[in-house]
Amino acid sequence: MNSNRANTIIASDRYPSRIDEVPVRLDRRDPVVYSEWTSEGPLTEVQSSFYERNGYLFLEQFFSDQELSLWKNELSRLQEAYRDQEAAHVIREPESREVRSVFAVHEHNAIYQDLSNHPKLKAITSYLLGSDTYIHQSRINFKPGFTGKEFYWHSDFETWHVEDGMPGMRALSCSIALSDNYAYNGPLMVIPGSHKTFISCVGQTPDDHFKESLRKQEYGVPDHDSLRSLADEKGIQMPVGKAGSVLLFDCNLMHGSSSNISPFPRSNVFLVYNSVDNRLVKPYSGQSPRPSFIATRA
Repeated sequence: MNSNRANTIIASDRYPSRIDEVPVRLDRRDPVVYSEWTSEGPLTEVQSSFYERNGYLFLEQFFSDQELSLWKNELSRLQEAYRDQEAAHVIREPESREVRSVFAVHEHNAIYQDLSNHPKLKAITSYLLGSDTYIHQSRINFKPGFTGKEFYWHSDFETWHVEDGMPGMRALSCSIALSDNYAYNGPLMVIPGSHKTFISCVGQTPDDHFKESLRKQEYGVPDHDSLRSLADEKGIQMPVGKAGSVLLFDCNLMHGSSSNISPFPRSNVFLVYNSVDNRLVKPYSGQSPRPSFIATRA
């Protein structure tokens, strides 16, 4: 990257990344919980404080068995439908033809569109983000038994900021378990409290990086020393539970998952809610925006 472009980005960007030769550690410059807690809100004071402090909240048995059955049946139908069907929003495993993710399900599928507008979810996301929200990204993730691949440690915000143009940390992810999560079938791991530190990444983003990063990410991943430092300070936790549980986590929380060599598949619906006051601008990388099925430019 030329120096003039780098200087322009640094001058206008509160969270510069992929422009320096060494990683930089920055304190968070945005709130975590954007609303003042009241007893009428969707979360208890303990839950709200836990989320603010740790950057995530795990809610056991959040949905009914009837709702869960509908979503699981639709997941199975989509997995079969896309087994041999090519589509831009269908991502396959890096070393096989197995379906890894199906994106934009809130747009292409009425059942998951209804889920994205579920009043219980919307109440929580509006409270945490302090405004109305919209879906920045949605997908269903398949991690089959024996062959489900890992996803390396990362902060979603780093990528959404650099490659999509998300201005600030005013978004959160909602991962809805459609199968039981165990410690041995590749569940999400998180570094609690890491959402309050931004770790810049090294390496200029290649054009059309998304075509490979959704299968295996190589840019926008933190360096080993920064990860080790965060983990030494804060530890690693693994929120696991039954199907129907919900994991909410801040956009800047460091997280990742290992491969699944157990016989038990792990699938989830992944919904990203962004504040309407945090709509995307031009990508901070200076490159063309990623496709809308990855990042809604509402």
